[in-house]
Amino acid sequence: MKIAAIEAGGTKFICAVLETAGDSGATDAAPRILARASIPTGSPSTTIAACAEFFRSACSSGGFRLERLGIGSFGPVDLDPDSPTWGHITSTPKPGWRGADIAPALGDSLGLPVAFDTDVNAAALGEGRWGAGRGLSDFAYITVGTGIGGGAVSGGRIVHGFGHPEIGHIKVGRIAGDDFPGACPYHADCLEGLASGPAIGARWGKNAAALPDEHPAWDLEAQYLARAFASLTMVLSPERIIMGGGVGMRPGLAEKIGGFLRGELAGYIEKLDDPKRLAGYVVRPLLGADAGIMGAAVLAIERNPA
Repeated sequence: MKIAAIEAGGTKFICAVLETAGDSGATDAAPRILARASIPTGSPSTTIAACAEFFRSACSSGGFRLERLGIGSFGPVDLDPDSPTWGHITSTPKPGWRGADIAPALGDSLGLPVAFDTDVNAAALGEGRWGAGRGLSDFAYITVGTGIGGGAVSGGRIVHGFGHPEIGHIKVGRIAGDDFPGACPYHADCLEGLASGPAIGARWGKNAAALPDEHPAWDLEAQYLARAFASLTMVLSPERIIMGGGVGMRPGLAEKIGGFLRGELAGYIEKLDDPKRLAGYVVRPLLGADAGIMGAAVLAIERNPA
C-alpha cells in the first residue's frame, strides 16, 4: 500500500511517499520511503499547491497510486471532526497561516481520505510504533525547536481532550537571575517563550546551533526543560519522555536535562532517583528527524482502515 505523508512545519513541509509491507499497513515493519521532498513554508496556497504537485509527480514517475494521506501539522489546529474548520490552523502566531485550510484542501486536491493531527502527536505515534516508545503504553514526545510542543500517549492512545495538549505553553518557574522577557507573543515567559530556538537566539544573540557545548545557554536550557519535565512526570507519570526537534536532539542535552530533573523531583519519585533508571527516562527519538513523517504514516494507517 502506498501512503502520502506530510509533516507540516512552520519552516518547511516534509512530504513523503511511503510503502507499507501489507495491503492494510498492519505490520511491525516500518514503511519504506519511496520519495521525499522538503518544501519551504510560504503562503498557505503556494505551499499546499507545491505539496500536491510533489505527490502527483511522484505517482506519475513511479507508476503507482496513492491510497491514503496522513498529515501531522504545526498548530494550534482544529481536530474536531464535527467542526466546520476541522483540519485548519487556528490561533498560530505565524503570519498568514491563522485559519489556513490544510487537511481538507490537500485531501480534495489529491482525492484521498485524510487523517490529521498535530505534528507532535504524529511523532509520538511514530515513536510508539517503531521507535523509542515501542512497547510502552504511557509516554510523552516533546519537540524543542522553532517552537515547543508535546504529545502524550496514555494507555496506548494519544491524549486529545477538547483539542490537543499545548505543553509548550505551560508556565515554568523562572530560574533565579533570569530577566529575559520571553519570546512567546501570547504568554511571554511560558516554556516556549523561555526555551524554544527563537528564545535562545533572542536571549544570546546567536542561533542555538552556533552556541558551543560549554556555553551557559545549555545549562539554562536544560534547567527550564527539566522543570517542565518534572511537571509532566508528576501529572502524567510517563514511562519515558522522548525529546526531538532541532534543539531537542542536540547531543548531550537529554543527559544534561536528566541531571537537573533529578534535582527538580527531589527524591519524591523513587524510581527516578536512581541515576541508572533516570538515564533512560529522557531520550532522543530512535526515528530521529523521521519521527514526524513516520507518524503521519501511522495516522493514515490507523485512522483510515482498509
